[in-house]
Amino acid sequence: MQSLRELYRIGKGPSSSHTIGPERACKLFLGENPNADEFEVTLYGSLAKTGAGHGTTEIVREILKNVKINLDESERELRHPNTMDLVAYEKGKRIGQVRVYSVGGGAIEIEGRENLCPEYYALESFAKIREYCEKKGYRLPDYAFECEGAGLKDYLLDVWRTMQRSFENGVKAKGVLPGGLNVERRARILYEQNPTNESAENRENRLVCAYAFAVSEENSAGGTIVTAPTCGACGVLPAVLIYEAQKQKFSDDKIVRALASAGLIGNLIKTNASISGAECGCQAEIGSACCMAAAALAELYDMSLSKLEYAAEIAMEHHLGLTCDPIAGLVQIPCIERNAVAAMRAINAVSLANFLSDSRKISFDLVVKTMYETGKDMSKRYRETSEGGLAKLYGKAD
Repeated sequence: MQSLRELYRIGKGPSSSHTIGPERACKLFLGENPNADEFEVTLYGSLAKTGAGHGTTEIVREILKNVKINLDESERELRHPNTMDLVAYEKGKRIGQVRVYSVGGGAIEIEGRENLCPEYYALESFAKIREYCEKKGYRLPDYAFECEGAGLKDYLLDVWRTMQRSFENGVKAKGVLPGGLNVERRARILYEQNPTNESAENRENRLVCAYAFAVSEENSAGGTIVTAPTCGACGVLPAVLIYEAQKQKFSDDKIVRALASAGLIGNLIKTNASISGAECGCQAEIGSACCMAAAALAELYDMSLSKLEYAAEIAMEHHLGLTCDPIAGLVQIPCIERNAVAAMRAINAVSLANFLSDSRKISFDLVVKTMYETGKDMSKRYRETSEGGLAKLYGKAD
């Protein structure tokens, strides 16, 4: 498996697959063709169908100044639904061409080229990692730091600081999110409410939701966030960590260890299945984020590896089949609310695992495999194309 640095990416929203990935591809291609005076970019699949709403066309024009953009929405077989062709010209002559796949979380692959990202983790299943950790007396963060070195801690601390800033910016902001749906920013409304006689449970739900809304709204507005594991699902993990850090006064070191545990869980999903909504639906984004948040919370409370695994398994199992049908191709409806619901579900998954881990029947590895097969069986209309579900029916007469 690759470094957690490849999973936790610091960048601008609204979409890791549609914004951060294409941005990386364009910058790389521009660097390889410095003499080009004209470019042509063709977007396929989900990039073509929701690229405008997700900011793909905007970021391509920002990086490649003199560029013609083609949107190919034809139903064709693609290796990955987020596919783009880039062509460079100099004085009318073609001087370079590549096909790029934006495979989720901001990661890209270039057809015909070997993946240059180094592998840091030899073990690629939770069962094998758990066995190794139990033999060594490790927790998950110890395994991550052994594989990647102490420098990973500094990077994860930067990730934590960025998550906090995203929340702080988002919870102060007012107004309407860009894109034309006139979605009001609601994090501040949730956060500043002070209901009389509010129960502790209701307060927790309100604040966790406010934190998830804050980060998700920052993402939708094009602010700086951390993919965890994607832009569209970036609010789940920070919401849980920020709430618990405030409630229990956890140290930064403790949070960094929680991020390492969450990262390993996200990396296993990325390696053995997918974190791309265009490939496997929202279960691959929000479901994966919920798994990561559950693992992080279990790590914060020093729960056993068995309980941590069960919490992450519960988190994914009850997102199986979740579709990705963003209205108008924007990362707003239903995406923002889903971040809040998934953050609360992660907390509930940890509570349930704490009581029932000895009776579980499904492994984390099995539920990841199931998610991938479920996503592949899902109609393309429900995999980030905005052709089905809420995206299709929104605005029509009941």
